[in-house]
Amino acid sequence: MNAAPETPSFRQHVDDVLPRLACPPVRKYGVLTRIVGLTIEAKGITATVGAICRIMKPEREAVAESDPRAAYVDAQVVGFQGDTIYLMPLWEATGLQAGARVFLLSETDSAGVGEALLGRVVDALGTPLDGLSEIECHESRGLQGETTNPMQREPITKVLDVGVKAINALLTAGCGQRLGLIAGSGVGKSVLLGMLTKFTSADVVVIGLIGERGREVKEFIEQILGVEGMQHAVVVAAPADNAPLLRLRATELAHLYAEYFRARGKDVLLLVDSLTRVAHAQREIGLAIGEPPTSKGYPPSVFSLLPNLIERTGTGKRGEGTVTALYTLLAEGDDLNDPIVDLARASLDGQVVLSRALADAAHYPAIDLAGSISRLMPTLADSDDLDQANTFRRLWTLYQQNLDLIQVGAYEMGTNPDLDRAIALRGRMEAFLRQPMDELSTFEESISGMRECLHV
Repeated sequence: MNAAPETPSFRQHVDDVLPRLACPPVRKYGVLTRIVGLTIEAKGITATVGAICRIMKPEREAVAESDPRAAYVDAQVVGFQGDTIYLMPLWEATGLQAGARVFLLSETDSAGVGEALLGRVVDALGTPLDGLSEIECHESRGLQGETTNPMQREPITKVLDVGVKAINALLTAGCGQRLGLIAGSGVGKSVLLGMLTKFTSADVVVIGLIGERGREVKEFIEQILGVEGMQHAVVVAAPADNAPLLRLRATELAHLYAEYFRARGKDVLLLVDSLTRVAHAQREIGLAIGEPPTSKGYPPSVFSLLPNLIERTGTGKRGEGTVTALYTLLAEGDDLNDPIVDLARASLDGQVVLSRALADAAHYPAIDLAGSISRLMPTLADSDDLDQANTFRRLWTLYQQNLDLIQVGAYEMGTNPDLDRAIALRGRMEAFLRQPMDELSTFEESISGMRECLHV
């Protein structure tokens, strides 16, 4: 007797039940074994340096979607020894305990990029800070960027108009140049940075506010950039209270955004405030994982990190745009021989030094011409303009060097013809170098003003 044929209702029942009987995919995990300071140790899981892991807080997995930071801590692999991997948290590691499960999220750290970033303020993770909608980025790239063959880079041939007279005329910068803004505390660094941001002729401005005071983020956006300036700008903020990994990630994120717009043919101005705080973040990370301290406590990784960041900027390949980078450097105690300042000077294409003496005299921007230089100005400026700029710098520096003699009346006119001329032109030169923060001076106006200053 033949078996009764399967009915359609039975087949449907089997099709419905089988998926529920399937075993879920196996998810490998390790366990947390130790936390010392900023360093987290885990075993039972293999991950490469730079990988992102997730550490679950006990009995809190159910709230992961509603309140992520209450349920887990994301961390990045920063080293390993034997079967132990070393991680550092991306935020506060409170609530963790020995035996917590550690999952591998991704082998590399990446971020979304796209035109939708323009006009937005994000944190180190790319999350909006401006209270607006989520940013829709349809492309993802690795944070480390791609190495550019130096032989494929285009030469720097185009002048970048920054809107500041002293820089345009006397420290001419080019599209793709890397400059340092060296200053002590309270000498007008933020004001000058704001002027460069607001007046620049660049197509896109990427601003990295790294390790600075949290209140400065909103002030910078509202008081300096304004609505018009934000339309072509991206701000990445990682204030001082962020974990060192987040401060470092924000720096890499700002460079990634700049690289993205450069690849699309844009002239980009990248402002990082400050490179010194980036070095401090890397110092915290390096010392936490056992690197030996060197000069001023900085581990060797700091002295490889900064040149790598700087080399990501500059000109691109044929058909691409440029990234003009301006890094602020804090000269602690007005020490221009600080190891980070010294390293940056050797890696950059010039520097703008701010003088405390000028700032104390209410001379803004307080640019010290004697200590400032643009290494590309001889190739960018017209030969006649270059001669005029060198004359201006020589006379201004000569006057500053003999200021004490002049003030006490010890100098006799006629002793030095160049100094006599410097004294006669001092008022005109000082007026030229001063510039209110809301006053724009185009490149052509800057050159014209310098020439008029020297020809009485």
